[in-house]
Amino acid sequence: MSSTDGPLRSASPFVAWADRAVAAAWFRHGVTAVIAANAVVIGLDTSASLSAVYGALFETASQTFLAIFVVEALIKMAARWPRVENYFKDGWNVFDFTVIVVSLLPNTGELATLARLARLFRVLRLVSALPGLRLIVATLIRSVPGMFNVLALMSIVFYVYGVAGYHLFHEIDPTHWRTLGIALLSLFRIVTLEDWTDIMYAALEHHWWAWAYFVSFVVVGTFVVINLFIAVVINSLDEAKQERLHDLQAPPTRDELLAELTRTQDALARLQERLERDGG
Repeated sequence: MSSTDGPLRSASPFVAWADRAVAAAWFRHGVTAVIAANAVVIGLDTSASLSAVYGALFETASQTFLAIFVVEALIKMAARWPRVENYFKDGWNVFDFTVIVVSLLPNTGELATLARLARLFRVLRLVSALPGLRLIVATLIRSVPGMFNVLALMSIVFYVYGVAGYHLFHEIDPTHWRTLGIALLSLFRIVTLEDWTDIMYAALEHHWWAWAYFVSFVVVGTFVVINLFIAVVINSLDEAKQERLHDLQAPPTRDELLAELTRTQDALARLQERLERDGG
């Protein structure tokens, strides 16, 4: 008997079924539907009138959803049997497990508010349930180091324009420029393009050339720096896609081969049983 026969033959029917279920599309779609239904119930529970009439029903539904999530986690762990620790090597599984554990907090007493917030965190599981959202989140996380450089550049631009704006306009428009901190807040308002022309027109009443200050800051702060953020995100998205493609093209690991052999043996066993029944 080879070294691989032991774990393959010792796998129980439930473990084999769990391995097939986790890889099946109906399992993923079912979990996504439950998460979406849970989100709808959480939203309905915010209505005072609906909560007064259907509060007990909402609570029962919430507990049912939690039970389904617990069963889902157990099935995923069973699919990794006997190496259950591999379940926690996936960051998304750790996230899902953490949400489930926090959701088990009692919803009475001092922890009631925290328990309600924990229920809201279940909605975030849509991110882990949808591959496209997982790719976006992975891209954002990957973009963080590159964004530090863009933030450093933006901080320098804000500081230079903030000090210049204080010296140029604090006497004529103290509301927006009386201190460096207020000047920086005004620049943040300008960079969001939220009624920034009001600030510019107040300065233009005293200095005709003030338009150059504001227009140059909008060009540098909004069009240049913001596009740098977009460039970093797009570059990280390309890297995430390349990494995902590399993972798909990587040779299977020993555990993956064993799992595939287990599924093949299970399918052959079922086929043999069917042939014996038909032959009998």
